[in-house]
Amino acid sequence: MAKFAVQFWGVRGSLPSPKTPEMVREHTREVLQSFARSLETSSDQSSATSRIDSFLETLPHWQFGGFGGDTSCVEVDAGESKVIIDAGSGLRRLGEKLMRGPCGLGQGEVHLLFTHFHWDHIIGLPFFAPLFVKGNKIHFYAVQDDLEVCVRQKFKKPFFPVPFEELLSTVEFHKMAPRKKIQLGLLAVTPYQLDHPDPCWGYRVEAETADGLRSYAHCVDSEATRVSPVDLAEDAALYRGADLCFFDAQYTLREFLQHMNWGHSAAPIGLEIALREGVKKIFFAHHDPAASDRKIADAERQTRDFLEAYRAKARQSGRHLPGLEWQFAHDGDRVDLGDLK
Repeated sequence: MAKFAVQFWGVRGSLPSPKTPEMVREHTREVLQSFARSLETSSDQSSATSRIDSFLETLPHWQFGGFGGDTSCVEVDAGESKVIIDAGSGLRRLGEKLMRGPCGLGQGEVHLLFTHFHWDHIIGLPFFAPLFVKGNKIHFYAVQDDLEVCVRQKFKKPFFPVPFEELLSTVEFHKMAPRKKIQLGLLAVTPYQLDHPDPCWGYRVEAETADGLRSYAHCVDSEATRVSPVDLAEDAALYRGADLCFFDAQYTLREFLQHMNWGHSAAPIGLEIALREGVKKIFFAHHDPAASDRKIADAERQTRDFLEAYRAKARQSGRHLPGLEWQFAHDGDRVDLGDLK
């Protein structure tokens, strides 16, 4: 049975951040040192391969695999209906996957939504393979008036050697109205305004599942300067009751205070909104490109400490806080939101 699911193909912000060979060597050295220490205290006499596998399973995700280095790209999947949100560097890998299906035969149709046009959200667009296959139909959507201008200029020299006019696919541009729902197959999509220096729009994507209506809230890039229901006004609907929220947490809370008006937020702010608005699960993303996996993991620990203190304070005042699943996102994470109706 087809699923309503969300997959994250890029969770970094501002700039792709691949590991350098030096970083890989240092990381490998640390892991091997840990493994050597585990051998000294273990009585396990199984094969070396088995012992290695068992050891790797004990490592925290940040230490074995890391959070990833590609910038913002999210696939929202509902069987034959699919939307992509943003064209960061993660779009290249998603394009490669799509080329193994109808897009590779020139029979594919793609719906790509833009939050805004900063480099980290459009850098993967010229490397999206389905664009170059005759017969494919690619739809671009945005609230901003300059959608077509912004896309076309990415395919101009000296930025890219292939002009827009030579793309083999059929490209169509669609201007969305603020806070007005559109239907894309089984998916209903509504744009809501985020808090960013340049106009930026988040998206609420909904689908009917066997267990009722399920929703995904895409909330990057946003500083979340509007937090209260009064300040958010109509845009509070982006968060309200969402089954999954993808929230901007580029900074720790201390860093956030040092980067006011930069357009990015911190996980504790997202937690407060999520708890008040009844969000079921929240993934924190748009990780700072300068942050190591260890630093992001430390921010995750700080967030856990904040939530424990926040819940304790609520209990002391007699308030009941709802349950909330949360984590810091990794490239490749996939969340199942239910079987399609």
